[in-house]
Amino acid sequence: MNKIKYYFILTIATLSLFSCSKSDSASIEPLRDYTEQYNTDIADIEDYLDKNYIIVTNKPGETEDQNVKIEKITDAADPAQRSIKSYLNSPTFPTLKSKIVDLHGVKYKLYYMVLREGTGESPCNVDGVLTSYNGTYLSKKAATTAGEPSVITATQFEEVVFPQTFLNLFQTIKGWGETFPNFKVGTAVGDTETGAIKYNDFGAGIMFLPSGLAYYAGGGGSIPSYTPLVFSFKLYALQRLDHDGDGILSYLEDKDGDGYVRDMRSKTEYPDREGEYPDDTDQDGIPDFLDTDDDGDGYSTKLEIKDPLTGKPYAFDKIPVCPSGKKNYLDPTCHP
Repeated sequence: MNKIKYYFILTIATLSLFSCSKSDSASIEPLRDYTEQYNTDIADIEDYLDKNYIIVTNKPGETEDQNVKIEKITDAADPAQRSIKSYLNSPTFPTLKSKIVDLHGVKYKLYYMVLREGTGESPCNVDGVLTSYNGTYLSKKAATTAGEPSVITATQFEEVVFPQTFLNLFQTIKGWGETFPNFKVGTAVGDTETGAIKYNDFGAGIMFLPSGLAYYAGGGGSIPSYTPLVFSFKLYALQRLDHDGDGILSYLEDKDGDGYVRDMRSKTEYPDREGEYPDDTDQDGIPDFLDTDDDGDGYSTKLEIKDPLTGKPYAFDKIPVCPSGKKNYLDPTCHP
């Protein structure tokens, strides 16, 4: 009896699964071409930068310090309504910057505005960050009157004012990992009465992300697919992470010293960069920050950096150096 019930349920479940799969596959939209979508996104972003201005709150020590409002320009002659785009490469803050991100076979232009740089250390693209932020997505609204241009509108989808946890940049959207290393953390100050921690002189800015550096076809929560995102943010603190648990913090495994560590194995993300190993000592395809044996000599990195007298890892600057001038965990001819 129980066996019959089991096989009956299994059969029904299998038929249901097959039926759902067939139906779902018929309705799946093909992935859009990355280059074509980027061309649409960057046009919308630059239109948004041209037609909007910022209002920044400067109240050091207060929760609302460096809060940002983005408003549509209604009077181009008003100096208070200076376009966001007009701040491009300004020598003083605020300043609008751009960088090129090579991903999906596309040279993405990522715009970010520096309201305040910050005074502490900068995270790398796989560190943890403690950040408050406000996220909006951009969409194009068709003109209601013939001859009028379409309008780019921003819709808020999330806001975090009092962050409680560090966010691992390796697990967030690409645009975050590309933007945050351009800012620095602030200074933590404890309230003697309440014990609460506040941050001063933190980095603050705005990032403008093409959908290829955000959720792309996947969307996310209330975010539609293929939509550019805008985040205003405040970078309070960072957390150095060790992603492979080898005893070397990931930011110290930045072999080419550019402030970023790259995992180049995805052919979707890096279709035209085969054979490049910017952060991979043994060139086995696994970047050092994810490789437990960085030099590929058969001795784990954790073993090679262990002090035989204490059984504990050496401090990074005390790791033995081989005759080659390299630290022992980066030289396959040099063993503990």
